[in-house]
Amino acid sequence: MLPAPHGGTLVDRRLSPPAVQEMAAELPRLPRLEVTREQAYDIVNVATGAFSPLQGFMGEVEVEAVIRTGRLPDGVPWTIPIVLDADEEVARRGGDMVLLTYRDRPLARLHVRDRFTVDRARATRGVFGTDDPAHPGVAGLLAQRPVLLGGLVDLIAMPENPYSRYTLAPKETRVLFSTKGWRTVVGFQTRNVPHLGHEYVQKTALSFLDGVFINPVIGRKKPGDFRDEVILAAYQALIQHYYLRTRAVLAVLLTEMRYAGPREAIFHAIVRKNFGCTHFVVGRDHAGVGSYYGPYEAQEIFDRYPDLGIEPLFFTAFFYCQRCGSIANEKTCPHGAEERIDFSGTQLRQALTGNGQADLLVRAEVLEVVRNFPDPFVSATESA
Repeated sequence: MLPAPHGGTLVDRRLSPPAVQEMAAELPRLPRLEVTREQAYDIVNVATGAFSPLQGFMGEVEVEAVIRTGRLPDGVPWTIPIVLDADEEVARRGGDMVLLTYRDRPLARLHVRDRFTVDRARATRGVFGTDDPAHPGVAGLLAQRPVLLGGLVDLIAMPENPYSRYTLAPKETRVLFSTKGWRTVVGFQTRNVPHLGHEYVQKTALSFLDGVFINPVIGRKKPGDFRDEVILAAYQALIQHYYLRTRAVLAVLLTEMRYAGPREAIFHAIVRKNFGCTHFVVGRDHAGVGSYYGPYEAQEIFDRYPDLGIEPLFFTAFFYCQRCGSIANEKTCPHGAEERIDFSGTQLRQALTGNGQADLLVRAEVLEVVRNFPDPFVSATESA
């Protein structure tokens, strides 16, 4: 049976067309705040229920509770602050209602209930476990404008979305899973093109669950990560050739990577629970970056959340064993490191750019898709 939404109720803050029409004369008189693409994605995720039980941007009490305890003030698990930053001038002149625009088009209405600041050094340590500005998540938080605005949001219109064909709201995925007769669904988070280790994990989970929900993150990433369009095209090729269509669903999650390691693993699980997943894959160094987190720290944190409402599936690191002639891990393979080809970022880059053993790491169809892109990786300029 599909789980209840996080917090008990699936949030829906989308305004109906008649409601939008009714407020049309009011909107031009409201103070305006232009939001970034990532903030627009946050608004959509709140309004469509992916971030349930949030109904808007967090206020000071919620943010402080999340930083300090990894829970909302009422005790519901939540590990990542969802906030809206603004310049001091905008915060001062705004009333109790602000029009949020994206690319100069009305996106949402914010019912402002809180204007506040946070101790950013303490916030970065609480969320990311470090205040090192070289950490991409820390850098993003430190770059925020000085004032945070909290309050309910009403979605006026969906922003432009080049991936709309692969974008589903939680209400839609829950109907889809039920229509397929799935009572158990495993969610798979990814920011990479699929290698054989990913496929092995997904199909291992499928051997005892009804369906797999492959849910790539579409949004800002760090330099060197794969571009959104490359990830999606690679998964399309994999699913087309190697998955039963009755057992796999591919849909994107519009959000940025925060690289918060353990805390982001909990956050990712909560979001997939809202989509209707009963289980969630947590691999080695989930949502990690550099050496900021231990290899299995993102799995260990789940011990602190027995009330999460979604079952984590823990997997160790996978590799190709040349002696076994198959994908294996430390629990299944007795052979030494000299027989192993790791699914590391370096190995994958070499394989995908023509310098490695591609046939042992990725499907030929995936390799062809990636090599058709002249530059499949995010540049420093694009990630800014």
